[in-house]
Amino acid sequence: MPTAPEGQDEAPLDQPDGTAPSRASAPDFSALPVVGITRRRVTAAIGMLLAVWIVIVFARQVGDAAAATSRAEQIAVDNVSLRREIATLDRELELIGRQRYIEQQARAYGLGGRREVAFTLAQDAPALAPDAPGSASVRVGAPRAVPPLERWLTLLFGPSH
Repeated sequence: MPTAPEGQDEAPLDQPDGTAPSRASAPDFSALPVVGITRRRVTAAIGMLLAVWIVIVFARQVGDAAAATSRAEQIAVDNVSLRREIATLDRELELIGRQRYIEQQARAYGLGGRREVAFTLAQDAPALAPDAPGSASVRVGAPRAVPPLERWLTLLFGPSH
């Protein structure tokens, strides 16, 4: 049986002339890497998903902690304002518990002392004149009406007196 020349693989010689049969040469894929899902790629993908999940959970925890801190600060501020309100209400309670306040409120209902004469104004009573005795416009130190021109001159040049 004839042998193949050196450096060539032995192939069956089916041709009567002793040459190898001619066939279309197919590419050899054995040298190429396997393109698919390998155990290493599955492990890497699971590892990446686990790392992303841990980062997301950690970020959520940090966000919740920050929200809780700001809520605690807001509660502390609210407590301070509530303490002030309670102190104000305590002072008001002390005020309305005094006898003088009780007597003043009783006068509004016509329950004054023996020598006091209770009176009320009629519902349709006219308003007092602006210069009526005892009104704010004629009291000592009440501001007087100043025309706008005099106000501008006072502003620009100072008071005239």
